[in-house]
Amino acid sequence: MKKRWLLMGLASLVGVAALGAAAVCLTSGCSSLGYYAQAAGGHFALLNKAKPVTEWLADEATATPLKERLALSQRMRDFAVSELKLPDNASYRRYADLGRNAAVYNVVAAPELSLTLKTWCFPVVGCVGYRGYYDRADAESLAAELRTQGFEAVVQSIPAYSTLGKMPGDYFSDPLLNTFLRWQEGDLARLIFHELAHQVVYAKGDTMFNESFATAVERIGGERWMQQHASEAARAELARLEQRRQDFRRLAMQARADLEAVYKDDTLSVEAKRAAKTARFARLRADHAALKAGPWQGWTGYDTWFANANNASLGVMAAYNELVPQFERLYEREGRDFERFYAEVRRLAALPRDERRATLAR
Repeated sequence: MKKRWLLMGLASLVGVAALGAAAVCLTSGCSSLGYYAQAAGGHFALLNKAKPVTEWLADEATATPLKERLALSQRMRDFAVSELKLPDNASYRRYADLGRNAAVYNVVAAPELSLTLKTWCFPVVGCVGYRGYYDRADAESLAAELRTQGFEAVVQSIPAYSTLGKMPGDYFSDPLLNTFLRWQEGDLARLIFHELAHQVVYAKGDTMFNESFATAVERIGGERWMQQHASEAARAELARLEQRRQDFRRLAMQARADLEAVYKDDTLSVEAKRAAKTARFARLRADHAALKAGPWQGWTGYDTWFANANNASLGVMAAYNELVPQFERLYEREGRDFERFYAEVRRLAALPRDERRATLAR
């Protein structure tokens, strides 16, 4: 499959943000009412397409391959509860075919000489480094506008998002979607575990903490699922994909570190920084070409990412990777006990942001 979930764990909270914000706007007035209206409308349209997995499985018109994937997803969902101690609710017990390849489209932006993402603030979820749309054309329009303001922007296709389990009733629960259901077994398990992890702990306004925590849960849980339930062939396929992801992260994160050093170097002129930036992105693309010609044997899964790579796409990577090793160490320290691990992460989430980060680092 060429179109992969490039940054494992990439998610959006646009649904719950939109519903909370729409209520605020309707009662107090809001200049962004149009944005929230499209978000709330898009979320309800998604929910209206979903119906219980049991109904899909019982329907003779449901194709056998779809039934098999839905059945697999429910075994993963049960595993998430019994083995990973993730919430036992209606999330991922319903399925919807959206007729498109993404649940939402996120706009991410950063300045010309900085990796610091532009943020948008919403009720319920706080400030985040993206703005989500259900119509790609709307996302592209905002990205174009941001470029006229001097930002570098990318539009990312997001396969799933979490409503944090805050909406009442089965109807509002997060459904399985066609945008990810047919992924390789390991990736499907990891996405389900990742999104459920957002329901366990959420620190308002701290995207890096939230996404790194969920990514740690998905990796630990995904490895456990594959070892206990997947076939040898499925494990081998995931190992190949994971090696490519590791290669990708190595290249991208090294470029990110190099560029961050350039941008923060006060001894360099703006022109010198621009020249160093151009050279570093050229080297990044050359490194990717070498991987394709060598170990990847022509695999093209990351072609689009490298072709469009800019400060925004590098900036967003830190949110999903930077704190993962710290969470993995915390899981080990808590005796690989998920309930103890979650309790400690909840304690950290309740701390002020700087204290939270410092405590996690220790």
